[in-house]
Amino acid sequence: MHIVLHQPEIPGNTGNIGRTCVATGTSLHLIEPLGFRLDEKDLKRAGMDYWGKLDVHRYMNFEEFHSLHPGCRIWMATTKARQVYTQVSYGPDDFIMFGKESAGIPEEILVDYESTCIRIPMLSSIRSLNLSNSVAIVLYEAMRQQGFLQMQREGELHRLHWKD
Repeated sequence: MHIVLHQPEIPGNTGNIGRTCVATGTSLHLIEPLGFRLDEKDLKRAGMDYWGKLDVHRYMNFEEFHSLHPGCRIWMATTKARQVYTQVSYGPDDFIMFGKESAGIPEEILVDYESTCIRIPMLSSIRSLNLSNSVAIVLYEAMRQQGFLQMQREGELHRLHWKD
């Protein structure tokens, strides 16, 4: 799976998303301009010590990203979509794109992807969810559909044992 952030603005969100990508074995693609530098301490703090393990790629603009991934399926997460993120079937090589915190994905891009635009349901009184929360919600649905392949599904207590 691949997560794409189109012009992210807040380093803490991108750091959290990077950590989620490492936890799920997902690549992160960043489309510039970014609202921060990749060496910023807020980014590293949110990603903790996982940032070095992240498979991250940068692109100057959406056109460069698209030219390097021709024919890929891109799900566009947007509040403007007509279908809910749980109504589609994700593949292991799919890309899920999210827009910047203040404006989302530009409509100039969305109009070419109407059939792959998805939304997270929410009350009409709120404009949008936090970017890192939105990525986690949609990405984990995609992972669930694929059976959480190669992901740890059971845990152990550190000091005690589960009661049988």
